[in-house]
Order: sequence, then structure tokens, then C-alpha cells
Amino acid sequence: MDEVDELARAVRAGLAGLSDPGKASSMRRYMKSEMPFRGVPKPARRILTRRLFAEHRLPDRESFVSAALRLWREAEFREERYVAIDLTGDRRYARWQDATLLPLYDELIVTGAWWDYVDEVAIHRVGPLLRTDQGTLTPVIRRWANDDDRWRRRSSVICQVGSKKDTDIGLLTATVEANLGGRDFFLRKAIGWALRDYAKTDPGWVSAFVATHPGLSPLSRREALKNVATASEVRNGGHGEH
Repeated sequence: MDEVDELARAVRAGLAGLSDPGKASSMRRYMKSEMPFRGVPKPARRILTRRLFAEHRLPDRESFVSAALRLWREAEFREERYVAIDLTGDRRYARWQDATLLPLYDELIVTGAWWDYVDEVAIHRVGPLLRTDQGTLTPVIRRWANDDDRWRRRSSVICQVGSKKDTDIGLLTATVEANLGGRDFFLRKAIGWALRDYAKTDPGWVSAFVATHPGLSPLSRREALKNVATASEVRNGGHGEH
């Protein structure tokens, strides 16, 4: 049995050992998931993966990608897919985080097709790749912004969340404007989230962007301006309008 098989078997056995049917049913309802849950909450899963990833180290990039895809594609329970995403972010494999992993992350986004998977991958996997290799990633993100797949679109909008001063304003503008007229809730929410996050860094820019884009949905506009108001209160010594 190779390292990939050993890790996959250990993950499945570990999650089975932590299963809680009562929690599983409530987690499944909350996530509106067709795939069942084991009922393993995130803290318990983190403890498990720290141990398993240390015990079952993958020797090369090929086995790392293969293990992530094995856990993802063969998953019978949603937590197995969470572990696949956890594996892609494990510090032991940080040296392999480059643009060659984009097809892997694209598969997780498109086939995951729900916010709990997509947001983690877009922000914490694709986002760092974009910041370190703009030349390769930027054209891809621009294509995603106009893709037929709603989750690629959402990923294009939110992948710079947390980038702060490293945010590519031109790219943020392009991805938001490409989805401005969409009626999809997840896209409208994504636009508001991305703008709200960048308002922590430059509230004036976000305020001006909102003012010059009347096509923003009420949801996007409301979310975008939350941190603009907060920043104004800070500048005014904490005496904002109520």
C-alpha cells in the first residue's frame, strides 16, 4: 500500500471513529448538503488531521496532488472533502504552492459547487497564488469572472479577500464589474464581501466605487459600506452617525 492509500484509509477510519449521528443530521441540514456528514466538527477534525498529516507524509508533489484528489473524488462524507482541502493547505507542502496547482483548485471549486468548499479554496489557496504569481493568475481570474460557472465567478470576486495593500485594484474592479448585473445571491454577496474587506484598507476607494456604480444590488451596496462607516467613526474619534 503506497502513501496515498495509507493516508486515505487513515482519514476515513479517523473520521468514522469521531462520527456523531446527531450532529451529522443537523450539519447536513444547515449546509443543505446532498452528501451526508459524519458529524465531526471542525475542531475535532483539525486535531485528527494534525496527527494524520504528521504520520502519513507524502514524498513528492505527485503524491500530494493524488492524495488530495483521492480524498475529494472518492468522498462519501462531506468531512472527507474538508480534509482534502485541509491537506492542500498543510505547511509541509507549502513549497509546492504554485500555479501548477491551479487545475486542482479549479476542480475543487467547480465540482464542490457550494460556499463552504469554494470560499476556503478561493481565498486561502487561489488568493496566495495570485499574490505570488500575478502574471500567470491574473488572466485566469479575469476569465473566471466571465465564466458560465457561478462558482468560478464567485471565486474571481473573493479571491483577494485578505490581500489588504496587495490587492490588485484593477482586477478587483474587473471582477466586480463583470458580475454587477447578476441576480445570483452568491455573486451579490461575494461582491459586497470583497468590497467590505478592502474597505478596511481603503474606505475612500470603496466609497467612491459604490458611488460610481449605481448598478450594485442593494445587498452588495449594504455589505460594501459596512466598513466605510466604521472607518469614518474611527477618523471622527468614535463619534459616528447613528
